[in-house]
Amino acid sequence: MTQHDICEVASVDKEKVERVKQKLQRQSTDGVAKIFKALSDDTRMKIAYALAVENELCVCDVANIAGSSIATASHHLRTLRNLGIAKFRKEGKLVYYSLDDDHVKQLIEIAFAHHEEVAGRGRS
Repeated sequence: MTQHDICEVASVDKEKVERVKQKLQRQSTDGVAKIFKALSDDTRMKIAYALAVENELCVCDVANIAGSSIATASHHLRTLRNLGIAKFRKEGKLVYYSLDDDHVKQLIEIAFAHHEEVAGRGRS
């Protein structure tokens, strides 16, 4: 932290602060933080991105894309499922995963678009 990125004097806008605090009381930031924590793992992000691109993939395909074993891919998929990011269906002996809903897909697409934009500005 440098002196250029902090306020030089303490100044609190009480109306803004109270408005945000009231909104936060009605929201569950813990659940949202868990989603971002799950997606902060590189392998899980690869898996989520793959599901955003292909809509549905079997565990074997996911393992191949992520460059991991089937057991590792399955573990990561289970984590994503438990957090409401992914869902699955079984067809015979195969298990297929997809993203839970369009909000998750949008979140992943926005994150990648933002990363490309930031990288284009010379920061990553």
